[in-house]
Amino acid sequence: MTTTTGRPAEPAPEIAAVPALPESLPESLPASAATGTAIAASTPGAPALMHPVRRGVQLLLGLVGFGVATAMMLHSGQGAMPWAVLDQGIVDRTGLAYGWVVLGVGLLVMLAWIPLRQKPGIGTIANIIVISLVIDPSLWVLERLLPEPALATGIALALGGTVLLGVSTAAYVGARLGPGPRDGLMTGIVQRTGWPVWMVKTVIEVTVVVVGVLLGGTFGWATVVFAFGVGPVVQVAARWLAPRGLVG
Repeated sequence: MTTTTGRPAEPAPEIAAVPALPESLPESLPASAATGTAIAASTPGAPALMHPVRRGVQLLLGLVGFGVATAMMLHSGQGAMPWAVLDQGIVDRTGLAYGWVVLGVGLLVMLAWIPLRQKPGIGTIANIIVISLVIDPSLWVLERLLPEPALATGIALALGGTVLLGVSTAAYVGARLGPGPRDGLMTGIVQRTGWPVWMVKTVIEVTVVVVGVLLGGTFGWATVVFAFGVGPVVQVAARWLAPRGLVG
């Protein structure tokens, strides 16, 4: 085709197809980008948020439960918890008071937080204060109610203490206000390695038991059950008590 001037006609430019617009916008479309938090919360797979009041209450109840569970294990007479075995072994070797040993071990464990990039929080301070205040009154009550627990009662105390301590650990760590020194070590390793909580918790407990026994700490069947059983309890309880997970 040619023009009236005899020159070839230039081809007409192609018009890009414009996609058809929907007749109406979805009603669920957010009004502005300011609702980004709500979008993230409703997105599948996004971590659930925990109300501040629940976090505080869960932290307190978890620490109280931890102290009661510790007293149950100690009063059962069926074997000390792994960290208690280590503390007892150090007491036997050094002759230091039990309280000073617990404090010293806690500070040394917190030094291990540095390479793991863990930071203490209000929960870390509350851990030291609340648990120490709860253990002695709990022991006093148990001694009044069960002055000399029989074998069956001791077994029930040991197993119940193991379960309660695992649930309590998931509760106060799941509040995400700062773990205790020993659980901060657990969450730090989980965060840095990606290993499951139950595996890291079990490895830590078994390690401190072995060291504690070599130093002369008290060992029993309940120590073994606790070392291998508390990790899975924490893992299961975290499904309900740690909606945002145990680590950040």
